[in-house]
Amino acid sequence: MAGVSTDRRVPTPLPPRHEGPTARLERRGLAALSGLVAGFSALAVAELAAVPVRPEASPVTAVGSAFIDRTPPWLKEFAVRNFGTDDKLVLRLGILAVLALFALAVGVAALRHRRAGSAAVLVFGAVGAVAAVSRPGAGPLDALPSLVGAVAAGAVLHVLSGRLALRPPPAAGGTDGAGHPDGAGFDRRGFVIAATAAVAASAGAGLLGRRLNASGAAGAEASRRALVLPSPASPARPVPAGAELGIRGLSSFITPVKEFYRVDTALTVPRIDASRWRLRIHGEGVTRPLTLGFDDLLRRELIERDITLTCVSNEVGGPYVGNARWIGVRLAELLREAGVEPPSRGGPADQLVARSVDGMTIGSPVETVMDGRDALLAVGMNGAPLPFDHGFPVRMVVPGLYGYVSACKWIQELELTTFDTYDAYWVKRSWSRKAPIKTESRIDTPRPFATPKPGTVPVAGVAWAQHRGIARVEVRVDGGPWQTARLAAEDTRDTWRQWVWEWPATTGNHTLEVRATDRDGYTQTGDRVGTVPDGATGWHSVVVSVT
Repeated sequence: MAGVSTDRRVPTPLPPRHEGPTARLERRGLAALSGLVAGFSALAVAELAAVPVRPEASPVTAVGSAFIDRTPPWLKEFAVRNFGTDDKLVLRLGILAVLALFALAVGVAALRHRRAGSAAVLVFGAVGAVAAVSRPGAGPLDALPSLVGAVAAGAVLHVLSGRLALRPPPAAGGTDGAGHPDGAGFDRRGFVIAATAAVAASAGAGLLGRRLNASGAAGAEASRRALVLPSPASPARPVPAGAELGIRGLSSFITPVKEFYRVDTALTVPRIDASRWRLRIHGEGVTRPLTLGFDDLLRRELIERDITLTCVSNEVGGPYVGNARWIGVRLAELLREAGVEPPSRGGPADQLVARSVDGMTIGSPVETVMDGRDALLAVGMNGAPLPFDHGFPVRMVVPGLYGYVSACKWIQELELTTFDTYDAYWVKRSWSRKAPIKTESRIDTPRPFATPKPGTVPVAGVAWAQHRGIARVEVRVDGGPWQTARLAAEDTRDTWRQWVWEWPATTGNHTLEVRATDRDGYTQTGDRVGTVPDGATGWHSVVVSVT
């Protein structure tokens, strides 16, 4: 028809949105953040899910404990040597760092493969679940916290990565629906709202889980606060006058609890209600199996003894040795009550395996435990109930044996067996089955690289040879002749002994060395040997500069 246009124009399709470098970088940064948020959600929800199971089932603790179980001796020694009693904190931080890196990578990967990213989180949760159920004493429910946490993280990541997906472009010159100019490409507002909600909900779950787990330990803490230890029937004699030399920088004769070393594998210190604690004694040669409660122990004859403990991980001159006053029940009497005889009297069992509530196993020679020394099931330390860190409510103390073959904390079971039949925890990891403490000595003062003045300088320290006793300590300077140090008064042969030598110091750099001789006549060797497999040897030395 004339004058009527029949030209129907079809709108030209808009080109696909081009994501500029700045926008791409922004989206990837938020994707990495979404991975961290998902990781935080996993840990927080898992903390809450661990409440009906046990605190040890939480992912970080489970993975960390599994890592410790599989750590080779050289790496364990490296951790103890470089981080000391902070080794567990370093391990936790390391696990969290690895988890954070994994979460960052998964968050970025989920931009392109949303479902694959969520699936990767589930796989990581499965690793935590396997680690949890592989721990000694664990059950199928121990896998629950890791799995629940992984599901929560997968859901959070799925939602957040969806908010970061590029959307079809709006009309030219318009906005993207969130108020941002054309080109923004994803739902910023939705991402911020979802991420904030996820963080808030996760934080609430984590705090609730921590509070509930703490309330579960409240009974244990209340039982310790309420405990009044009975007076020992056989108290320790007073520390002899002269046992404490009173020299500045010298370790005190009785080590304060706060300064007493702690070396174990427990990432989470067990909190055990004393009223619910039980000890089972059974195994080969046990004719009368026993099950004892905490009150049963307290009703028995208690003895009090000063005993020095030493960790096999203590390097020459190291800090992992301490002296405390212990209260407990004679272990040999309990074993005899159960019908146990040592091998020298025809008993079939030569190994006493102690099991802790955290799954640790420690094997001690039956002959040693029953040879008359003051081997204890200890309930007190320095006049108070055992601290949780040191084994409350009950631990083993055996004079003369390194801790890894005697000092089981949080003990719940004693099994009589043989060394040929069973290898305890550390024996499976290249340590010796039997490990009497070696004769050792240490210079406490002057400290390494000290700068004393010329003149008389007290060189002082401690020496130990538990259940043998220290007979002599000698010091030498710059490889010269050995000089006899003055020994402090001896408490018992089961405790360390302080010593001092008055050094006529002259100007210059000097190397001080010390060695000890025990009451059996053995003088410690100068050959330097590491801690594996049964304790370090060598003379402790200190370099000083007299100016």
